[in-house]
Amino acid sequence: MQRLSSYVQGAWVEGSGTPVEIHDPTNEEPIAACDSTGIDFAAVVEHARALGSPGLRALSFPARGQLLKRLSTALHGRREELIEVARRNGGSTRGDAKFDIDGATSTLAAYAYFARDLGERAHLVDGGPMPLGRTPRFSGQHVWVPRTGVAVHINAFNFPSWGMLEKMACALLAGVAVIEKPGTSTALLAWEVARTIVESEVLPEGSFQFLCGGVGDLLEHLGAQDCLAFTGSAATGAKLKGNANLVRSNARVNIEADSLNAAVLAPDVDDESETYGLFLANVALDMTQKTGQKCTAVRRILVPAERVEAVTADLVAELGRVRVGDPGERETRMGPLSSRAQFEDVRAGIGRLAEVAGIACGGTAPLRERGWFVAPTLLVARDREAEILHDEEVFGPVATILPYSGSAGEAVELVSRGGGGLVVSVYSNDADWTESVVRGLAPWHGRIWIGSDRTAGQSLPPGIVLPGMVHGGPGRAGGGEELGALRGLEFYMQRTALQGYLGLLESRFGPPAPEAAAAGSGSE
Repeated sequence: MQRLSSYVQGAWVEGSGTPVEIHDPTNEEPIAACDSTGIDFAAVVEHARALGSPGLRALSFPARGQLLKRLSTALHGRREELIEVARRNGGSTRGDAKFDIDGATSTLAAYAYFARDLGERAHLVDGGPMPLGRTPRFSGQHVWVPRTGVAVHINAFNFPSWGMLEKMACALLAGVAVIEKPGTSTALLAWEVARTIVESEVLPEGSFQFLCGGVGDLLEHLGAQDCLAFTGSAATGAKLKGNANLVRSNARVNIEADSLNAAVLAPDVDDESETYGLFLANVALDMTQKTGQKCTAVRRILVPAERVEAVTADLVAELGRVRVGDPGERETRMGPLSSRAQFEDVRAGIGRLAEVAGIACGGTAPLRERGWFVAPTLLVARDREAEILHDEEVFGPVATILPYSGSAGEAVELVSRGGGGLVVSVYSNDADWTESVVRGLAPWHGRIWIGSDRTAGQSLPPGIVLPGMVHGGPGRAGGGEELGALRGLEFYMQRTALQGYLGLLESRFGPPAPEAAAAGSGSE
C-alpha cells in the first residue's frame, strides 16, 4: 500500500499521525494512505509568501504562461500512467479518466495561450484612461496587480486532476503561489499529478506545495493578501467562509458548491427533431459520466406534463444502454462511486427522493457483492413542489423528472427553486420562449447552455467546463467564479484606480505597445 506524502518547503514529508486509508472502489481493497499530521502550516504559508509568490511575480505574464505550457506537456507525457491510476483510485472508466486528465492539461495549455499577448509589464489594464480634471492631463486608469499573498486550494474528490489544475492555472498566471489540498478518497491520483509537477522542476521554489491529509490550522495563518478557493459541499463551504480568521482578515474566499442543475425541455420540441435527440443524449451523459459525481451533472429534468410518460420511456431506454461494471473493461461506460461514503450517501439519497417520486429505473440495490456500484437511477416526481427535489443533491447517477406546464414562467420558477446553480441546459427552437427562459434564469446561474436544431452535431455537452467560460454560480452554488479566460485571474489580483498625469499613466501603466506584446507571445 502506497504511503502518500506532502510536498512542503521544498521537500516530501510524511505525516506523523494515523493515516487515512484510500481504497479501490471496484474491489474495496486498500491501495494508499495519507496523513499530514505534524506539518508546520505556518511555515508552509510563509514559504509560499517569501519565495513562491515573489519568484512568480519576477516573471512576466508570457513567461508564466510558458511555465503552464511546460507543465501541460509534462503531465501529458504521463497520460497513460495517470489514466490507470484514475481507474484504480477513482473507479474511472478510460473515458472518465481522460475527461479529468485531459481537462487538466488542456486548461493549462489554454491559460498559456491566454498569456501570450499580455506583455512584459507586471500589471493588467482594465479599460482605458478617464479624464478627471478640467483637461485630460489629470486622468484615471484602472489596473490589476498581483496580490502578494498565497492561494490555498481545497479541492474536491471527483476531479483530482482537473479540479486542482484549473485553480492552479489562474493563480500561477496571476503571480500567486499555491498550496493544494486534494480530496482524500482520490488523493492517489492528485499525488501522482503533484509528483509530476515537482519532478518537472518547472516552477519557482515555493510556488507549488501539496498537502496530502487534513489542513490543520492552515486557515488561521492566512491574511488580507491571501486567497482560499474551495470546491465541495455547500455546508462545508459555508463553514469555511465563516472561519473567524478569514472574516477578520478579509481574506478572499471563492466557493464552488452544490448545484441542482436542471435540463429544460421546451414544449415546441417534437420527438423527431434533432433537438430532442440532443436532449436525450446529453441528459443520459450528464447523469452517468464520472458516475454522476460531477458538479455540472443534471439533477432535475423539466418535461411538459403531457409528454412525461413518453420522455421517461426514452430516457430509460437511453440509460439502459449504459453498461455498468469494472472500469478496466473496455465495454464499461460507468464505473463505481469513488468511496464507501459516497456509495452510502447516494443510496440513502435515492431512498429519500423515492418518498416523493417514483423510480423509473435503477434504485438502491447494490449491483455487485464487492465494489461501490449503483445503477443509473431516473425518478419521476409525484409532487414537483416537494422541497427535497429542489434542496438535496444526490451526488451520483441520479436525476428526477419534474412535470411542468411548458410555460417559460413556470420553468423559471421551478428551476430557480434550486437556489442558484452552475449550469442549466435549455432545449428549444422557439426563440421567444428561449429568450424568456434565459432572462429569467440568468440571475440564478453562472452558465446557460442553449440547445437547438441549429447546434445539434456542433455543440459540446452542457456538463463540460471550458477555460474560456466562467465556471461558478450564485446562491447555493457558492457565489464564486473560476476560469472565464483572464477573468479567472481577477480573484488573485487587486484592481486599483490610479489617478494622476495622463502621460505617466499611459507610459507606465497603460497597455503594452504592440511590438512588446508580439515579442512576449513567442515560444521559448
